[in-house]
Amino acid sequence: MRLTARIPATSANLGPGFDCFGLALDLWNEVTIDTEAKAVVTWEGEGADELPANGTDMVSRALLHAARAGGAPLPSFALHGVNRIPLERGLGSSAAACVGGISLADRMLDLGLEPEEILELAVEMEGHPDNAAAAIAGGFTIAFGDGVIRLDPHPSIRPVALVPDIRLATTEARAALADPIARVDAVFNSAHAAATVVALTSEPALLTQTLGDRLHQDARLALSPGVEGVFRDLQAAGVPVCVSGAGPTLLAFEQDDVSIPDPGEGWRVLRLAVAPAGVQVIEG
Repeated sequence: MRLTARIPATSANLGPGFDCFGLALDLWNEVTIDTEAKAVVTWEGEGADELPANGTDMVSRALLHAARAGGAPLPSFALHGVNRIPLERGLGSSAAACVGGISLADRMLDLGLEPEEILELAVEMEGHPDNAAAAIAGGFTIAFGDGVIRLDPHPSIRPVALVPDIRLATTEARAALADPIARVDAVFNSAHAAATVVALTSEPALLTQTLGDRLHQDARLALSPGVEGVFRDLQAAGVPVCVSGAGPTLLAFEQDDVSIPDPGEGWRVLRLAVAPAGVQVIEG
């Protein structure tokens, strides 16, 4: 059996939607497993020279996690990954690996998992649902504890990922967050999160006003001063911008009357459409 999973990049939080908002982006990793080939793990693309080839990578661990949950043994297989999502940049590379592995196990072992069950298994590994929900469902997703709401972003939404040549581990970015949260800050984020849903789905011009956050962005920007400078410059230029996931990537939204300045050397600028669908598993 030969199966290939395609999984989109994702941007989480989107400003005020900490640990609940996710947006699927048209940048895809591919993972192929072949049960008739010699059991090896190989990679190409982003991180090819650093990802483990001994079965301890996130895809392999997710395959095993799903198999154990389903009570089915994994057969021997070769695994080959084509990575286009930058690692440790806040674009959901680990969620893509996790969702890809679970989805491959589901198809290979005929587990019959529903999307919410794939998400539950992914959260057990990831610890939070935002990226995984968007990687599974595509579009704009809101994970709210009891489930996931998927919405279609407004057709004029044009995300631009500004990817710096530095990396930031999610564990480090989470360790920088304040706890507890002041009530006034929680209220601020609740209001801005509700407004961001409206902005993303029906009133894109509101994005310059709605992406404010008081829970995570300032703490994460402080970890990467060069990124913070670009973030403030974009805000000053009237560009809707937020930290993508845990960072350090910035997610901006291009608009007809607002251009995105070139951040200069050391950055990649990726203009990415919204991915309307999530993970896909193809046989053959």
